[in-house]
Amino acid sequence: MKEQNKLKKGFVFKPYESPTQSPFEKLFEIFNELITHTSGDFDEAISWLRELDKEYELTTAEYIIDDFIEDLKKKGYIKEEIDTDGNGGMAITAKTERAIRQQALEHIFGNIKRSGQGNHKSKSPGIGDEHTGDFRNYQFGDALDKVSMTESLRNAQINQGIDDFRLTEDDLVVEETMHKSQMSTVLMIDISHSMILYGEDRITPAKKVAMALAELITTRYPKDTLDIIVFGNDSWQIEIKDLPYLKVGPYHTNTVAGLQLAMDLLRRKRNTNKQIFMITDGKPSCLKLPDGQYYKDSNGLNPYITNKCYAMAGQARKLHIPITTFMIAQDSYLTQFVEEFTRANQGKAFYTGLKGLGEMIFEDYETNRKKRIKG
Repeated sequence: MKEQNKLKKGFVFKPYESPTQSPFEKLFEIFNELITHTSGDFDEAISWLRELDKEYELTTAEYIIDDFIEDLKKKGYIKEEIDTDGNGGMAITAKTERAIRQQALEHIFGNIKRSGQGNHKSKSPGIGDEHTGDFRNYQFGDALDKVSMTESLRNAQINQGIDDFRLTEDDLVVEETMHKSQMSTVLMIDISHSMILYGEDRITPAKKVAMALAELITTRYPKDTLDIIVFGNDSWQIEIKDLPYLKVGPYHTNTVAGLQLAMDLLRRKRNTNKQIFMITDGKPSCLKLPDGQYYKDSNGLNPYITNKCYAMAGQARKLHIPITTFMIAQDSYLTQFVEEFTRANQGKAFYTGLKGLGEMIFEDYETNRKKRIKG
């Protein structure tokens, strides 16, 4: 009997079972992905959902797509709207927009590992609010309330002994902290036509990253600011709520216009720490001239256009605004442009495909807002 009990001890391995989801929750997660891909077009998203249902049997006889649509109405995720032509239809609500951002945050930020110290330069050191666990010797000028008494008394006992106990300046240590500084970020998204060329949808991952970043900042860092701008032939600012509906247009790439708007927005911010994230896949190919006309050249790198970009990068550097470029292309001549652009700004550049884009942006954002300080 004892031998049988011994054989029963150990680990039990069994196939992975995903957390239980209701039929609505399972379909809603897929619906959120589809509504992002279709730029907020409810009818197209439902059409795709029906096709997926036929292929993968997402629903059952007890709960079909029509039941799902009815639940979307009851729960306030969609509403009836009438367009300018008088035609009625369903549209997503602000509640759905928020759910899409939350889902994007979970999918992207949930996989991120904490990285090391960033290289953002802060001109306002202040008192840190996050303890690191590292200690250093006391220096004249350190605040007394930052002295670690436990560690200092321990040092005194070791150095002087119990019989002749004295606490000297040489025994004092302070714990180092991380200063979490406020950050103002502008995220630039390229919406030129190349973002959907070559059979690859590049705009949807860019939108998802923007929505996740917006959700992170508004919920975790409410004192930080995030402005989102898009750039094609021109550049303009969009609201966070507009992100699911963002589409690529028949545009060239006016990088200079995007940088000008980004810096204009950051000049108005009182936060010391400022940065620009730029997501693009194409070369700069357009400028707006003083007379209002557009100078365009899609054939290779035009020195007149690229030199304007380098000048803007240098201007941002003088304003202490680092630019991090996320290049969704790896052509050698484009790499050369980005390297020169990054050198002019002394910023950073990542040459990446669509996979891992969100993780890199979030890691960079998290590390840039921290700086190690004394005391």
